[in-house]
Amino acid sequence: MNSRTNGLESTKEHELRELRETLGAALATAQEHLEQNGGFLPFAVTLAKDSELRIVFVTPDEPDHEGNVDTDSMLADILELLRQNRDEYSAVAIASDVILPEHGSDGIHAAAEHRGGGLLAAVVPYVRTAEGFAFEDAEADTDEALLWVD
Repeated sequence: MNSRTNGLESTKEHELRELRETLGAALATAQEHLEQNGGFLPFAVTLAKDSELRIVFVTPDEPDHEGNVDTDSMLADILELLRQNRDEYSAVAIASDVILPEHGSDGIHAAAEHRGGGLLAAVVPYVRTAEGFAFEDAEADTDEALLWVD
């Protein structure tokens, strides 16, 4: 008897659903921040064992003399915070604003990782227009496990 006939979701199907939910929340939140604020800093979305999605932000260091924030440092801080609390999560996704030279545009990069070992990553290219932002379709991307690696 397969899992569909008894109405139960297989472990892999459950993991994939949680990865998609977490990745989708990260991409949607990043798009929302772009549209409302014109940009966004790196953040994470966690899916707790109680199925609650939560957003994790860290405070950036002071901007440099040109007004730029060290987003690499922020990503490292987010990852460290997630590692400290990883036993509380089923899945996490980390989102950041990236430059996509192959598209000639910027993009939202989000990578989701599941405690069961699954990974999903996507990039959404975007451009600023007179009306706001134009988003292209999400493209699958590759990524590696960062949180549950030991």
